[in-house]
Amino acid sequence: MKAPPPPPLFPFLAFLLFSSLALPTHGSHPRCDDLPGSDLRVFHVSSPCSPFKPPTSLSWEESILKMQTDDQARLQFLSSLVAGKSVVPLASGRQIIQTPTYIIRVKVGTPPQRMLMAVDNSNDAAWIPCSGCVGCSSSVFTDSKSTSYKNLGCKTPQCRQAPNPTCMAGACTFNITYGSASIAGNLSRDVFALAADPIPSYTFGCIQKTTGASIPPQGLLGLGRGQLSLLSQTQSLYKSTFSYCLPSFKSPNFSGSLRLGPIGQPIRIKYTPLLKNPRRSSLYYVKLLAIRVGRRVVDIPPSAFALDPATGGGTIIDSGTVFTRLVKPAYQAVRDAFRKRVGNLTVTSLGGFDTCYSVPIVAPIVTFMFEGLNVTIPPDNLLIHSTAGSITCLAMAETSGDPLNSVLNVMASMQQQNHRVVFDVPNSRVGVARERCT
Repeated sequence: MKAPPPPPLFPFLAFLLFSSLALPTHGSHPRCDDLPGSDLRVFHVSSPCSPFKPPTSLSWEESILKMQTDDQARLQFLSSLVAGKSVVPLASGRQIIQTPTYIIRVKVGTPPQRMLMAVDNSNDAAWIPCSGCVGCSSSVFTDSKSTSYKNLGCKTPQCRQAPNPTCMAGACTFNITYGSASIAGNLSRDVFALAADPIPSYTFGCIQKTTGASIPPQGLLGLGRGQLSLLSQTQSLYKSTFSYCLPSFKSPNFSGSLRLGPIGQPIRIKYTPLLKNPRRSSLYYVKLLAIRVGRRVVDIPPSAFALDPATGGGTIIDSGTVFTRLVKPAYQAVRDAFRKRVGNLTVTSLGGFDTCYSVPIVAPIVTFMFEGLNVTIPPDNLLIHSTAGSITCLAMAETSGDPLNSVLNVMASMQQQNHRVVFDVPNSRVGVARERCT
């Protein structure tokens, strides 16, 4: 049976169109300021450097449950990509939305307007709500004040990639319906400045109207491997190479970094090959071979990790999911081995986490064994501790839900914290090395 063609670039991004907030001229803390060269500071969405931090303080349990809810939406989004679907299923009574966790500063236009955009290595295009946007919930990019702004015409190659493109006064426009929400915009081009590097003609979606469910107040910068991604649009500048170091969720400062281009990447680092899924070639698939808990490799069938283009199955490295998810046979084997090493203690649950303890524990070492590369997860990345220290949970969960969600393993951002993760696309490899960025 012939596999269906890959999905068009825009439909599965329909619900990723976020409002953007203009950034204050100066950070409120020295660690919020920009870095020199081609490095950009990365900060967590809830850090003091972020205007998106919750307006009211959440309890530890509330914050964990909120992140779990966001993660479930993220997993449905990822599953819709690898399955080749053009729409995302709806949860009961609410729109499924993806919530990025890490944010960078980007300057857009001439003169530059400072915006905040979410970093997402599983998406391609960039999206910004523009002036006059109806339904956008926060500050927007004022395209009329940029002398370098341009709407793309209907005959451009980029326009042909849009879903249901139409022409309005010669400009390429599109209108996407997603569940109860619809988003209309123009395909546009303007100067993007990342750190010290101006990109003269960057193609992005300039959103003009949203209706339906509210959307998170962030723009989106895609770091995937697709045609409209940052890598593709800056190939001559950054050679399709970048790395990030994600700070801890508990970091109060703008301490992580996104490093663009091959210069300055770690020399002493081990790599694992990048794999491609023809059904969704933008995602960063890797070959996970096994997982070790303590000194023993857990008994997991190889099929749990195998790349399967027909279903989208396999293992990806993703910056937008918070907690690592494993398919059922893999997760249950790892969980059982973890519990056995912890000892005969009473196990409780918290939301989607089923391995929690109300007494202090000594956690075993957990190592993800990729082809050519082992990544040992430090305790801070492996366990979630309540503020009072009374509850500790294993910060992983089973990939669950509909059949599309049950095939994908995701190495998520919490398990990547304080590591330099290098994406070297020309050489088809991903490198990981410990680095304190918190």
